Amino acid sequence: MIRIAIVEDDIRCAGEIAEYLDRYSAENDVEFRISVFHDGDEIVAGYQGDFDILLMDIELPLLNGMEASKEIRGIDRDVEIIFITNSPQYAIQGYRVGALDYILKPVNYYAFSQTITRAIERNELKQERSILVNVKGGRQKIIVRKIRFVEVRDHDLTFHTEDGDISARGTIRDAMEELEGHGFFHCNKGYLINLAFVDSISGHDIKMGKDIIPVGRTRKKAFMEALNKYMSSHSS
Repeated sequence: MIRIAIVEDDIRCAGEIAEYLDRYSAENDVEFRISVFHDGDEIVAGYQGDFDILLMDIELPLLNGMEASKEIRGIDRDVEIIFITNSPQYAIQGYRVGALDYILKPVNYYAFSQTITRAIERNELKQERSILVNVKGGRQKIIVRKIRFVEVRDHDLTFHTEDGDISARGTIRDAMEELEGHGFFHCNKGYLINLAFVDSISGHDIKMGKDIIPVGRTRKKAFMEALNKYMSSHSS
């Protein structure tokens, strides 16, 4: 199931795009779940990384497609954005928000289908486990394999990822439940670590790149067992 959002204020154009998606679905045996929004502010409000592909008109009345895409990129780095526009002058701006492509109006089905194929292929390559966390102003998607470790202070979590740190509200138990079964270990009350990033251990100190994280004395044996099991299951 590919989740697609059409963001288009022109009802006729939105209907045409939906018809093209139906045609593409029938021709390529792909199932779409389609949602339609009529302005940029509609999709931005409450956005939670719910879509795989955005078909975004640029010239929208309240919040234009470019500004909406910038806000969405702050939450979701992985969604494929395709701009639909009357003018090619917006193409360069589109690449600044990581747009896959732009399609000129009136929309030609052949060009449309080629771009949708590329978007689906890229989406399939990126399909992997992710979680949604509560951040200031909304929710943010994090790819699980990019999380190095999670740090907790009171009810504030910091997800230390390969792409930088993300602050969120929640408890260490929340993080443990979300990441259960994905190679994480609760080494002490303040840290949940991704075993894939463990470089070495010295005494009760776990080295993860430049970070040194202590493992509790009562957790040392369980940690070594979990690490050995992880390494055995991921060895070539």
